[in-house]
Amino acid sequence: MTIELYLEDSFKTQCEATIISIDGEKVILDQSVFYPGGGGQEHDTGWLQQGDKTFEVHKVKKEHGTIVHYVDIPENLLVGPVTAEIDWQRRMGLMRHHSMLHVLGAVFYKHFGSLCTGNQIYQNKARIDLTEITNLGIEEINQMINEANSEIVSNHPVSTRIVSRDEAESISGSIKTIVNLIPETVREIRLVKIGEIDEQACGGTHVNETKEIGQIILEKTKNKGKGITRLELRAE
Repeated sequence: MTIELYLEDSFKTQCEATIISIDGEKVILDQSVFYPGGGGQEHDTGWLQQGDKTFEVHKVKKEHGTIVHYVDIPENLLVGPVTAEIDWQRRMGLMRHHSMLHVLGAVFYKHFGSLCTGNQIYQNKARIDLTEITNLGIEEINQMINEANSEIVSNHPVSTRIVSRDEAESISGSIKTIVNLIPETVREIRLVKIGEIDEQACGGTHVNETKEIGQIILEKTKNKGKGITRLELRAE
């Protein structure tokens, strides 16, 4: 199983690794800085460097629990040592927008008990589906976004910890709700904490402090039905 270095340090941009198998364009490493996508966050892209040759990694995903790196034109790539490097600009954009949704979700949960039923995180934008806010007007939604921006300016630290499933399920609030959606076979839960305003079960990558997010800009709202409202946003 590939060691997931991004879980320990989201700011690690490259690592020395060993290619343990190559199957067409599918490459498996013994350890990796590449995030394979999940929880609404898109996968990383980047490069593998072997000797004087560079190979582009255009997709990364988990398949049967293993991180698979999809490599363009892999014919000259060999099993053995390699340097893996992510596209840092893309990663940073994804992290900023992922952390943005956590802050925003915390504000809506605080005021309305809103829960996130889905999200999608891109390099330059994101969307989040929230419950309990279908009756809000655009002015009220913007008030919540202004509050979220104030929390961002407060520059809360962002940290992670691993707890047992039993401990995660004993925590009150939205953490328990999210954990209940995670398969029972997962017995250790990674929590992402933002200052004292939010803590969520999450396997994604995040900034180190909220000031790195920037300012939240609301672009569109959409009623998705069944009491769910979609917010489309960007950080700038």
